[in-house]
Amino acid sequence: LGSKTREKRTDRNYFTFTRGGEEQKVKFSNKKRGKMNHLKRILLLFFCFLFTCSFSDNLVPVKIAYVIDGDTYKVWYQGKKQSVRLIGIDTPESKKNNRAELQSRQFGKDVEEITKLGQQAKQYATNFIKAGQTIYLEFDVQKTDKYGRLLAYVWLDREKAKMMNEILIQDGYAVAYTVPPDIKYVERFLQAQKQARENNKGLWKEK
Repeated sequence: LGSKTREKRTDRNYFTFTRGGEEQKVKFSNKKRGKMNHLKRILLLFFCFLFTCSFSDNLVPVKIAYVIDGDTYKVWYQGKKQSVRLIGIDTPESKKNNRAELQSRQFGKDVEEITKLGQQAKQYATNFIKAGQTIYLEFDVQKTDKYGRLLAYVWLDREKAKMMNEILIQDGYAVAYTVPPDIKYVERFLQAQKQARENNKGLWKEK
């Protein structure tokens, strides 16, 4: 007790430490080195696993049943068909209703043009999403809405390279429509909308 111990590595075969003013050297046997290398490999694999999970664990793979409209899809989720509403966006209505009237005033277009754009948004979505295809859902704070629909960001790949929500906005088939607390990608969506507007795409196309 009271004596200080200092350690240092001199080379790969010896471990040197100083205790009570005396230097002592311990030689590693091949067996010990082998065990240490094996342990290092296990730890490396473990941390690689954690790193991979940090990117993929929050994605839920589901199968597409069919496209309802541009921002709502029917999928197979936990053994049954479930509607998925894309978070943070709003596509035009494909049928004449009160919301189509509201969108008509919002964008300065007549209702017929709004519903036409809504039908185009649905068709555009089917260019990326087909029945039987696997897509990946990412949930935010709220998992469902008051209608029981899943609320999700829809990724076309596990690597999160293409998000359907963003694609629809940047090509003018949807507008950014963020409702707190689901705001994870709000800045990304607003940037996509700005680009669509500057390029006069879809909803932003001038007459």
